[in-house]
Amino acid sequence: MENSKSLLNDAYNLCEEGCYILALEYYDLVLKKDPKNIMALIDKGVTLQNLKRYHQAIKYYDKALSLDPKNVTLLINKGSALHSLRRYKEAVKCYNGAMELDAKSAVAMAYKGLSLGELGLLKEAIKCFNAALSVDKKFDIALENKEIALQLLKANTRLKRKLQNPRYN
Repeated sequence: MENSKSLLNDAYNLCEEGCYILALEYYDLVLKKDPKNIMALIDKGVTLQNLKRYHQAIKYYDKALSLDPKNVTLLINKGSALHSLRRYKEAVKCYNGAMELDAKSAVAMAYKGLSLGELGLLKEAIKCFNAALSVDKKFDIALENKEIALQLLKANTRLKRKLQNPRYN
């Protein structure tokens, strides 16, 4: 067990230095001894996600979720990987699951807003950004993306008006 902690520490430090491939080898050593080591599963998923290997990251998040289905951070991480794969509806489900477990998760709210925005559901996205900001008034992801969503919504409204104007038909 102590050896696993040391390997996990070393792997974490390697990730901090940007040595992701080597860190993966350390996680594999831990998982070979203990396939249900939740920290190794989570951290390997995060490392794979940092390498943009999203499909593999999701597999490790799923393994970890099978051991700890009420882990909010895992649900957010999986949602983020799904978002990166443009699987926005699945990402929203993960964020909803995270918010069911932690109704005050500003990260889950804001990330859900990002996925909803990608689906073109700008009003719903803005509601999510507002909810995140009600928890954390300075949450930069929510602040910046709320502004973008508002601008897009305004532009869409102007475009609809132009299209409905008989002069343009």
